[in-house]
Amino acid sequence: MNEHITRQLREAAEAHRPDRARILARVERGAAGPPVRHRAPSFVRSWPRAALAGLATAGVLATGGLAVAGIVRTPPPSDTVTTAPASPLPTKNPSPTVTPSPTPSAAPGTVAPLPVPAPATTTPGSPRPTPSASSRPVNGSLWSEGSIDSHSTVYWAQHNLVLKTTQPLTSLTVELRIAQTGEVRDTGNWRTLPSEDFTVTVQESGGVLVYRWVLKPGRTVPVGQHEFAGQFNHATGVRSAANDSYRVDAQSVGGPASVWGGFGPAG
Repeated sequence: MNEHITRQLREAAEAHRPDRARILARVERGAAGPPVRHRAPSFVRSWPRAALAGLATAGVLATGGLAVAGIVRTPPPSDTVTTAPASPLPTKNPSPTVTPSPTPSAAPGTVAPLPVPAPATTTPGSPRPTPSASSRPVNGSLWSEGSIDSHSTVYWAQHNLVLKTTQPLTSLTVELRIAQTGEVRDTGNWRTLPSEDFTVTVQESGGVLVYRWVLKPGRTVPVGQHEFAGQFNHATGVRSAANDSYRVDAQSVGGPASVWGGFGPAG
């Protein structure tokens, strides 16, 4: 029995001619797709049939495997290593640049006058002294000096009059005369003597802006140095004070006295 089976297997193996193309196709399909699961042979099959089939299959595979080994070669593993690109570091946003806003320049304007006592009330004009073209700063008990205040600008000016007396005055009239040189306008006036002792007027007449202080009846100006000032705007530019003047008329126990003059740069 065994010899018979062995002879049949040998004859079948010698007569077998493998289909090389078919074997290669099956190998390629097997490599491309998932392996096909074969149903396990039934145990109810007879042993001779199963053994014969098994031997035949082994022979086919042995013969076909030799043929396939010469044709199909497994490619060598690649040495190239693929890595994921490195994530770029987050770019730090530059800090915003703070631009200071440009500071606006102060527009030129009228320079504020120096602090002065409460402004006097303007009243109707009183008799004024008659100015003279010549200058007489000293007379009897009186001494005087006119000057342009150092705080004056190209838009605004202040004229100062310093008056000194060596005797008490029972009558006093002080007058500052500012020539109208263009846009001359009153902006204030003051004196170092009590404001309630004087009647003050400010008016423009004949092209001249006139400041006048008149001592009220029954009041007295004490011995010492006293100051009077007139403030005004004028046309832009350096203003000439050549035609500006002052005059003072006073009465003391020694008799009447008058002084007059002009305004020069402050000493």
